[in-house]
Amino acid sequence: MSQSDLPELTPVREAHRIDEESLKAYLGQHIDDDFTSITLQQFEGGQSNPTYLLTTSARQYVVRKKPPGQLLKSAHQVDREYRVMHALQGSKVPVPKTYLLCEDESILGQTFYVMGHVEGRVITDPALPNVARDDRSKLYDDFMRVLAELHKVDLDAVGLSDFGRPGNYYERQISRWTKQYRASETETIPEMDALIEWFPANIPDSDETTLVHGDYRIGNTITHLTEPRIEAVLDWELCTTGHPLGDLGYNCMIFYTADRQELLDAGIPSEEDLLNTYCTHAGRDPIDNWPFYIIYNLFRIGAIVQGVYKRGLDGNASSDTWAERKDQCRQNAEAAWALVENQ
Repeated sequence: MSQSDLPELTPVREAHRIDEESLKAYLGQHIDDDFTSITLQQFEGGQSNPTYLLTTSARQYVVRKKPPGQLLKSAHQVDREYRVMHALQGSKVPVPKTYLLCEDESILGQTFYVMGHVEGRVITDPALPNVARDDRSKLYDDFMRVLAELHKVDLDAVGLSDFGRPGNYYERQISRWTKQYRASETETIPEMDALIEWFPANIPDSDETTLVHGDYRIGNTITHLTEPRIEAVLDWELCTTGHPLGDLGYNCMIFYTADRQELLDAGIPSEEDLLNTYCTHAGRDPIDNWPFYIIYNLFRIGAIVQGVYKRGLDGNASSDTWAERKDQCRQNAEAAWALVENQ
């Protein structure tokens, strides 16, 4: 397996500069390490929460904080992100080592947490172009295995039984993302309006509740440098308790937002193969009403990328790539509505 796709690091951007002396003093009081001399860099690509690599003479840490400025009420919940990773320590779901959560905004101006740095690759392209062809299906198999393990986590045993509200998962999520979309709307997208009207009468009747990641994709994992396996799952800010097929639909959304034939030609498992692999690892029967889970995810991600684009227009994006999101909400909505019409 090729060793490319290493995370991109940049100097800390002006808008995300932090009080390094305050940070060093705080960490020195709470973590057994020497923080008198550190190097701080920023990870490129994270849209939601500024994320930094902190290097001491002994080891490397990752600092992740809320962004500056006026924030949407239910966004940037790094405290929830930290709580779930802390709960999953020692489980079959690989996550970075957690060190601390700091909710004292006098330290860096916003809530932040510190976790261990996991060496590996961050592969943003689901076609895995830099992964050996024979390893692509193996990596996706492990990716599905980890997702199934996440959905099998005993919520009571890890202390997350109160992490989300029980029941009505899709109703609550659709309501949430409708509000987020309306708060970030910059133009009228007829297909988004049509989906908002279509959902209430078309939500599957299921009360199944598991831990769900909310943004489970290859790009939110760290893969081993040379082997086709997942080393850690990242970006848990959308995690909650809910219906597991939302996560599965999100991962399979690539077949509706990218060129399906190109993915298959590249040796990526088909949508049917991914579903079968997941169901085998999860020990569940074939899935009814599958198109709904794709439609829901296309709508949800449309609302999310619209929020990213609006933050960029407002001058508060966490990355310089926000402008690339300009047409993504419309494209997702059009793909979702096409599925509705083809049912």
